[in-house]
Amino acid sequence: MDSKGKKIAILLVLCSLVVIMAAVAAVNFNRLMGNGSKASNDNGTMAASGQTIEEDGRVHGADLSAFLKDSDFFDAEVSGGSNQPASDEVDENGMPVRPLTILASSVERDIRVKIVDDQGEAVSGQEFMVEVADTGVYVDEDKDGVILISDVKPGEYKLILDAVPGFRTPEAPVNVSVKSIVSYTVIDDIDYFVHSENEIDILKEDTESEQMDSEDEDDTQYTALLDLEQERENAVQLGIDVSKWNGEIDWEVVKAEGVDFAIIRCGYRGSSSGWLIEDPYFYKNLEGAKKAGIKVGVYFFTQATDLVEAVEEASMAVSLLGDTKLDYPVFIDTEGAGGNGRADNLDAGTRTAIVNAFCQTIQNAGIDAGVYASRNWYLNNLDTDEFEGQKIWLAEYRQTPEYEGRYDLWQYTSSGSVAGIEGRVDLNVSYLGVQ
Repeated sequence: MDSKGKKIAILLVLCSLVVIMAAVAAVNFNRLMGNGSKASNDNGTMAASGQTIEEDGRVHGADLSAFLKDSDFFDAEVSGGSNQPASDEVDENGMPVRPLTILASSVERDIRVKIVDDQGEAVSGQEFMVEVADTGVYVDEDKDGVILISDVKPGEYKLILDAVPGFRTPEAPVNVSVKSIVSYTVIDDIDYFVHSENEIDILKEDTESEQMDSEDEDDTQYTALLDLEQERENAVQLGIDVSKWNGEIDWEVVKAEGVDFAIIRCGYRGSSSGWLIEDPYFYKNLEGAKKAGIKVGVYFFTQATDLVEAVEEASMAVSLLGDTKLDYPVFIDTEGAGGNGRADNLDAGTRTAIVNAFCQTIQNAGIDAGVYASRNWYLNNLDTDEFEGQKIWLAEYRQTPEYEGRYDLWQYTSSGSVAGIEGRVDLNVSYLGVQ
């Protein structure tokens, strides 16, 4: 073979090698981008599963929710409610640490402190100590997460929560302004001072008396809903008042019986402890009555001993109502607690001031207010001449009341019977003209 032929043969071999190398490269490229990939188009190269690789290297058509299928993507959820720390914070011994917050407010010459966790719940079971600058150190002796400090001079104060193992206390002090005169306005943080019945001794705390003074009842009292068809033209209404003691109520049946309105207990102050306690049937009764088309009002059984406690009780009632619109007032029930209540022995002047403070706070919240008491109670335990425009709800169990003062509602028996309610129930007549 001449030299020219050798050159041609070498060239052919080289061309063959180039072709083979190009084919191998193409195969590997396809494997890299995904088996079975399609040819590129004018906008870019098609990748696996219809994804497009643009010239800038971005992939379009990717499954952006794929991370949801990854069981390791999210942190494990911590269960156990407010008793569990909200973070992974631990102390030097590796034990969980719970963050704490101090809430502080004042009504009149007092400081009201509540220690809450990251869920906003009071922390119980721990004897916390709070230092009040220039005043002293106060201890949560009953370990309920609440400290009430009385007889504090008006002014500005700083509060510091002492360190407690297992808790992270606020580093900066909490400021509170102590008021010199009680303001009859709803206390913003009153919810933090309301208790449920599972926290109390019910027999000691809920002592709302069912006993009427013998001078205010006789055998002539009615025990059924009155026949007031003629008075209906004057908007006279028939009603009941209820609390947890009436148990489960079939409100549709009650409505069918001719009941126009219901005054529902929202709560009470403990006769022994002085705690604010919610009636466990309040929301159930409120919702059931309104759903059945029955007009509603509420009452609160007081055991307040001063103006501050009266404002607390009114604030609790307003807070429990929230945005609920009432047809009847919010009443303060001032009857005694069988002689064992913390407020049973108040003089008439103090009790009247408490009633007015409660009602003024309710009225300042834009809600009508009223007072409930028996004839004898109005005459001997209250100065009705000092009342400030509140509605009067009279309890007197006889055919015709002997009370000579003004009254807007009349509770004429506690031994009534209404279908839909098991056992006895209080029956009332309203002259408020509510349509």
